[in-house]
Amino acid sequence: MRVERSFVAVIAVMLASACGGGSSSSSASASGGLVTLDGSSTVFPISEAVAEEFQRTNPGTRVTVGISGTGGGFQKFCRGETDISDASRPIMAAEIAACEKSGVEYVKLPIAYDGIAIVVNPKASWVSEITAAELKTMWAPDAQGKVTKWNQVRASWPDREIHLFGAGVDSGTYDYFTEAITGKAKASRGDFTSSEDDNVLVQGVSGDESALGFLPLAYVESNKSALKLLPIDDGKKENGDGAITPTAETVRNGTYQPLSRPLFIYVARKAADRPEIQKFVDSYFGSQALIREVGYVELTPQIYDLAKKHFAERKVGTAFGAGGSQVGLTLEQLLSREQ
Repeated sequence: MRVERSFVAVIAVMLASACGGGSSSSSASASGGLVTLDGSSTVFPISEAVAEEFQRTNPGTRVTVGISGTGGGFQKFCRGETDISDASRPIMAAEIAACEKSGVEYVKLPIAYDGIAIVVNPKASWVSEITAAELKTMWAPDAQGKVTKWNQVRASWPDREIHLFGAGVDSGTYDYFTEAITGKAKASRGDFTSSEDDNVLVQGVSGDESALGFLPLAYVESNKSALKLLPIDDGKKENGDGAITPTAETVRNGTYQPLSRPLFIYVARKAADRPEIQKFVDSYFGSQALIREVGYVELTPQIYDLAKKHFAERKVGTAFGAGGSQVGLTLEQLLSREQ
């Protein structure tokens, strides 16, 4: 599974760059070009899969894909260091300002859906589902040092410590999760085990019977025997009765709330006219099978057609404004203002 090879692939890219030095980039440019991506660890498996397939059919072009988290990726992108930024949330106000200051315009393109999964250790027999309100009780900033045991969240759960695992604070997954659960992006308790590498979170939860964590659904799909997936009840009847399990269907139709979200790539406007960038970006729009293979949910044909149209027209900017995640809205609702 490509998800499990993520950091091996990144290290290989780094070693190739280090060994080749400047001559490697020059050679790539002479024979077909260099495409540079960085950003979200959530989007990484998709971009890695697209890059592998693209390089098979375009051997003269080299594609490098890094993982700095959505926030770290935007920092590099807005400094003009990368061609494309992988993002698991829309660009934020400070990042928009940084890009404007550097003169970096961009075309925002949705590429897939994802669900943020809530997972526990398979031996945690006492829990089979959870509510959004209970997640807030666990993760709210004022829970630090106070909510430390399972029975403080639900009385029927055991009198044992909760060990929490989640995405690093530079991650778009962290931003989206906190906005959806605690009501404010980047607002959570700080006494949890965090990592930008989702495989570290898988290992942490799978090795600790008292653990609960959040991570992209694709990482659960590739580690089914090591993790127990919890359905979520968001308390809203319009999303269905009771707790909803994240699946391709519930993520796509928006009933898995509040943790369903679209994923994006941001393409630098100056880079978009280069032939190798055009061909590489176009390859995302025909990669539905690859998206499913790495555990994500493909968009509808109508949304891919709209994204292709926006890229062809080099439509710069974002319809999401400067507010961040826009939790609870479907991609169709968010893109309707761009029609």
